[in-house]
Amino acid sequence: MSEPQPPSQPDPVNPPAAPGVYANLADLVALQYQARGFSLLPRQPVHSLLAGRHASRLRGRGLNFEEIRRYQPGDDIRQIDWKVTVRTRKTHSRVYTEERERSVFLLVDQRSSMFFGSVQNMKSVTATEAAALAAWRVITQKDRVGALVFDDQSIEEIPPHRSRSGVMRILNAILQKNHALSVAATAQANAGMFNEVLRRCVNLARHDCLVCIISDGAGHDEESQHLLTRISQHNDVLFVFVNDPLECELPDAGPLIFGDKTGQMEINTSNRSLRERYRETFAEQREAGRKFLLHRETPVLSLTTTLGVATQIRHHLGSRKL
Repeated sequence: MSEPQPPSQPDPVNPPAAPGVYANLADLVALQYQARGFSLLPRQPVHSLLAGRHASRLRGRGLNFEEIRRYQPGDDIRQIDWKVTVRTRKTHSRVYTEERERSVFLLVDQRSSMFFGSVQNMKSVTATEAAALAAWRVITQKDRVGALVFDDQSIEEIPPHRSRSGVMRILNAILQKNHALSVAATAQANAGMFNEVLRRCVNLARHDCLVCIISDGAGHDEESQHLLTRISQHNDVLFVFVNDPLECELPDAGPLIFGDKTGQMEINTSNRSLRERYRETFAEQREAGRKFLLHRETPVLSLTTTLGVATQIRHHLGSRKL
């Protein structure tokens, strides 16, 4: 009798043939050609989500002090060091060099709560495409990008790099977890992983990083708010909220059966009061989270599973040539 074979590992290159259910490496690589017309960093167009009073909150590239030297024609008079000028009786300027790169951390959610979609994509696929677009855009802007990719069991950490190979490591890590998602999976839903990845991020993003959280926010609680506050004290945070229309509002479609790995439930969606309570509950929860984030000047970018991710991101973050 032959020995039982171990279960095969998910293949990022050859995923199950289910567009919209699982992401595809070739499609994610091709997204590098759509990673234009938006920026995750400052100097946004006036109509961008990041413009207005929240734009100044994003730190962008900093300036490093280089030296103090004699004033030269063409120097910015705002950089004159008046203390040294008075002491030496000769005009001196402070010279700064621009910080050359910035680290961006992508926190990419691939938990079982993301394995849901009613129209075009699963939320997990929309999150994967958003992460790919962000990663390609970051290295185009000569910054470094790393990632914390998490599911219900573990977190995969990819250190920040400013290279194509670094982006490919991120994409493969995401796809490994994306292709492991299944209604038949044995792993239990773990809402606590949301806080676990935030705790890991606190230790990694020490200063002047951009932390981009791509998730449906399942499992957020008071500890999440505390952790996000700690992260945003010395870094910028952008929350990409991935959602599906069926989460926002139930259709009037009569009796429907909803289920997951724990069981099934039949709901009469023709019940108007039920649909209203459902819609109000989702709206209240979403507004509470949005209010908390905006109170800390954290932009919230909402992505739906029904539209192309690149189109939505350019709409929210501006559509200019970069």
